[in-house]
Amino acid sequence: MLTLKNIGAGYGKLAVLNNISMTIRKGEFVALLGSNGAGKTTTLRTIAGLVRPAQGSIEFMDRKIDKLTVQQITGSGISFITDDGCLFSGMSVRENLMMGAYLVRDKPRKRLLFEKALTLFPRLSERLRQPAGTLSGGERKMLAIARGLMSDPKMMLIDEPSLGLAPLVVLSVFETLKGLTGEGVTILLVEQNVHLTLQIVDRGYVLEDGMIAVEGSARELLASEDIQRAYLGIT
Repeated sequence: MLTLKNIGAGYGKLAVLNNISMTIRKGEFVALLGSNGAGKTTTLRTIAGLVRPAQGSIEFMDRKIDKLTVQQITGSGISFITDDGCLFSGMSVRENLMMGAYLVRDKPRKRLLFEKALTLFPRLSERLRQPAGTLSGGERKMLAIARGLMSDPKMMLIDEPSLGLAPLVVLSVFETLKGLTGEGVTILLVEQNVHLTLQIVDRGYVLEDGMIAVEGSARELLASEDIQRAYLGIT
């Protein structure tokens, strides 16, 4: 579904990614792991079109997307949820959700997406008129993911969904994400909570210094003490 081939990318003269290649199949839940500064967020930003690759190619559903605009990539079926959510704080929960569906032209489909988002995150239905800036951290994270779903994505790129959240809220968010893959949504997840992540994803790629150091099934990565010590910070 998504294929990165020999991607190099960075910011100006600062090279961050070096020869990154990966393949993610439809319906998979895949984690991108590694220490801070390894290039995880830059990988997501490059796929989403916010960073232009200096080399290599990106294909999504058999179509090259590495030269498309952010809007075109979103329209192709990729939704990017950043670590801070990028919510419109002064707008209501309802308005934020509808902003996520700005590329969806079919009104009945938009209504179905809205209902699905509230079914997945029922707490948001109680706060539809409330400004997003007044929500709790967990509610803001839920709103960011729900807004990402409003674009009717085939694939979601999600950066640090557990950041700043209480453990019980983290579990709720992760269970929701796992449920989405059961409905056919493909997810590429960047997450620092390595142990929990490897309990729910199918596979993982581990980045080190902008390169893929290790890849394997979640079970393989969890089972290898050497990999955990060397790359995942688990002792």
